[in-house]
Amino acid sequence: MAQLKDDCFAFGGDLTPLHDALAAMHKRVSVVTEPHDIPIDQALGHILSADMIAPRNVPPHDNSAVDGYAVYFDDLDVESTTRLPYTGRIAAGHPLGRPAVHGEALRIFTGAPMPVGADDDQASGPDTVFMEEDVIVDGDMVILPPGLKRGANRRDAGEDIGEGSVILKQGCRLRPQDLGLASSVGLHTLPVYSPLRVAVFSTGDEIRDPSGDAPEGCVFDANRATVKGLLNGLGCAITDLGILGDDQAEIERALLAASDAHDVLITSGGVSAGEEDHVKSAVEANGNIHHWRLAIKPGRPIALGQVGRAAFVGLPGNPVAAMVTFMVLARPLILWMSGASDAVARRFQITSAFDYTKKAGRREWVRVRLEQDAQGTQIAHKDHSSGAGILTSMVGADGLVELPEDVEVVSPGDHVSYLPFSEVIG
Repeated sequence: MAQLKDDCFAFGGDLTPLHDALAAMHKRVSVVTEPHDIPIDQALGHILSADMIAPRNVPPHDNSAVDGYAVYFDDLDVESTTRLPYTGRIAAGHPLGRPAVHGEALRIFTGAPMPVGADDDQASGPDTVFMEEDVIVDGDMVILPPGLKRGANRRDAGEDIGEGSVILKQGCRLRPQDLGLASSVGLHTLPVYSPLRVAVFSTGDEIRDPSGDAPEGCVFDANRATVKGLLNGLGCAITDLGILGDDQAEIERALLAASDAHDVLITSGGVSAGEEDHVKSAVEANGNIHHWRLAIKPGRPIALGQVGRAAFVGLPGNPVAAMVTFMVLARPLILWMSGASDAVARRFQITSAFDYTKKAGRREWVRVRLEQDAQGTQIAHKDHSSGAGILTSMVGADGLVELPEDVEVVSPGDHVSYLPFSEVIG
């Protein structure tokens, strides 16, 4: 974008660094949703409202790690082969049904419980398992080679999870493996926070819904579809309020009405400093703007504040800027308000394949696609377009290279911080 002034938001003092805005936002917000129990098969993507304590061990009993033969180590000849009678069979889910005695070998299969001894205790029973491929079967006898250590191929009860331990912490956003872990200790319902209620609308006289026509001078609304997709990935309960024109009174009425029944209000467009940008004024007339002028690119015209009891996020109108600012600002806000303990997306170090120059004191995000070089190193290639309205550049990208405030020049071969879309979408 070409402009005569150095900064179109230069009036009103210094720009706020992203880190300071996030820290202030985190300090200000709190969990606003209520906990409730849901079936475990409905819990994917929800956020735990309490620590999960294991009510039992996993595995619940000592068991065999292999298919083979269980014996007492003390029955073995440590210098030569040992012959023992093969006297029983133990399969997973089918214990031996009697105490094991010294001087016998028991056929056992992977996962099957180790047999108990005469004291009705697994610890007093056979303690060592030979793999079947190491054993010679001779009629009703087995021939066991020397050299195996006491306790070989035996898994202890509680080796994975100990009874009474915390297996999942409050604030955990549940993944498939978390659901499997909870199921493994017998939990079939989980306490989670209810979905955050979010109202979404776009603004602008020129914005039209894709279901209708776009007369000359008008454009179809891309932002609501994008924002709703991002919110769906966070498990939010979404209300689509459509498109509002450039009318401050209309915007004020919509914000006030939505603030009573929603936790977060998200708009796009109308938060810049132009004559037809009315969203910021509408919020200030009925609430507060806490942050507006952030030292970021794309997305400097973003408003963070509150209307009534609802948090407010005013995204930029340009679709790339709207998407990037949602990822780095709206997403952590929503996760914190939803009860998540960790809302910060991970960054990874990769190698730049491009030249880039930026202004000091501003955090920027560059759209990149990844390729692997001959040595297997991931190389980031910059998209040819840097415009905040070029949505195709997001479609063709794998993620964003994040350039902090103190970086001014990037050259090929430099290590850069990479934010994959997989970390902030879904």
